[in-house]
Amino acid sequence: QVQLAESGGGLVETGGSLRLSCAASGSIFSITSMDWYRQGPGKQREFLAHITSGGNTNYADSVKGRFTISRDNAKNTVYLQMSSLKPEDTAVYYCAATSFLRPGSDFWGQGTQVTVSS
Repeated sequence: QVQLAESGGGLVETGGSLRLSCAASGSIFSITSMDWYRQGPGKQREFLAHITSGGNTNYADSVKGRFTISRDNAKNTVYLQMSSLKPEDTAVYYCAATSFLRPGSDFWGQGTQVTVSS
């Protein structure tokens, strides 16, 4: 199994920046890619960014140019650097891991709250 733990959320002013972290543990060898999602109040969960084990990335149009996903394999951690934050970025942010141990069902973290004040 894979365990994920997000951290780095908090309260930030409009235009500010935050870096979220997602630390993976357990069967890390089985992870093929990782993603960041968010769920705002009263909204559905939204895909934000994706990174493969080889480092290839892609982003949702809503965050392209503002958010950057990266990984530190030595620390088994994936990051989401967020800049130019807006009140509409307020949400619970989740990371997810795709693993060949459980095809079709990603592992998820518990989420971290990001609140952007206007």
